[in-house]
Amino acid sequence: MRKWTFAFTTLTLCFGLLAGCAPAAPSPAPSQSVPVSSSEASSAPVSSAPEASQPSEAAVSSEVPATAESVPQSGETIRLAGLKGPTTMGMAKLLADNDKGLSQNKYTFTMAGAADEIVAGLAKGELDAAAIPANLASVLYHNTEGKISLAAINTLGVLYVVETGDTVHTLEDLKGKTIYSTGQGTTPEFALNFVLAQNGIDPAADLTVEYKSEAAEVAALMQLESRFSIALLPEPFVTTAKAKNPRLRTALSLTEEWDKVGDGSALVTGVLVVRNDFLAEYETAFQSFLEEYRASTEYVNQSPQEAAQLVETLGIAPAAVAEEAIPACNITFLSGPEMKEKVSGYLKALFDQNPKAVGGALPDDAFYYQG
Repeated sequence: MRKWTFAFTTLTLCFGLLAGCAPAAPSPAPSQSVPVSSSEASSAPVSSAPEASQPSEAAVSSEVPATAESVPQSGETIRLAGLKGPTTMGMAKLLADNDKGLSQNKYTFTMAGAADEIVAGLAKGELDAAAIPANLASVLYHNTEGKISLAAINTLGVLYVVETGDTVHTLEDLKGKTIYSTGQGTTPEFALNFVLAQNGIDPAADLTVEYKSEAAEVAALMQLESRFSIALLPEPFVTTAKAKNPRLRTALSLTEEWDKVGDGSALVTGVLVVRNDFLAEYETAFQSFLEEYRASTEYVNQSPQEAAQLVETLGIAPAAVAEEAIPACNITFLSGPEMKEKVSGYLKALFDQNPKAVGGALPDDAFYYQG
């Protein structure tokens, strides 16, 4: 069986959307920089640092040493990782309870700064479970010969069409318009193209999409008072941009538009994956973790003001931004058959546009943990 070797040209883009959903100062990029494909939907060349459109993250909170002693004993300690943004927002209550000694399991958590960090951590057995982009989960499944499983959806779509005017109320209204966006060759492009095509709109001929390197750059364009502009932005960049420009309005939710045409699938931003070696030995502990994770996501959605304080403590986003953004971040917890239906359809939509976005092939049924 081949070793856990990863084509970073396929993996790194997978963190484009997910890593960059929270406004923050970028941390230094890793030394390696190579072209990659497959992002939270992707395929365009970028560096192995998180996509420039989304700020990177520094390691935070309870880093766990990579030693044999750190392997969970009787399910008591589980090593988690995630990226700055909505997917990790859902863990906020779980991690806060853990710090207080109130959780069923003990958890260590690492906020990763780039795709490489989580990929390497899973590969070396230094991490047990991680919140990552949905298509990266598929890529890892193929590249590891089935050594990881998809356990849950933790974040649905976070992409929105916003404008400074009042001209866009349906997808049809985008015809003839210019849209600013980030993420060329990644999820933003693939998701937009999918919903447009499903509505009989040609993304190449019926409108113009002008791609920028950073979501922050797109948000800055939308803050110019004299400009009437349309953009595709992720949360919480939408919330941040609105705070700086009261004229900005949310015109369309790509999640809602996908739901209208997705035939049971969904626009999926983030998922939870688990190493199968860990799962085989500590499945009971992992199932109790899933229960606590589900409860955490419910708390974040039901108590955004309190959860926002926890999000700020984690260093994901300022509390004021998080509180406003949480309702639009589509934080969730879906598992079992519903998870499989939504993710498999989402991956099929990406595969049809660029097979590399999902690792060259669609995953088989063994990819989906149904425990």
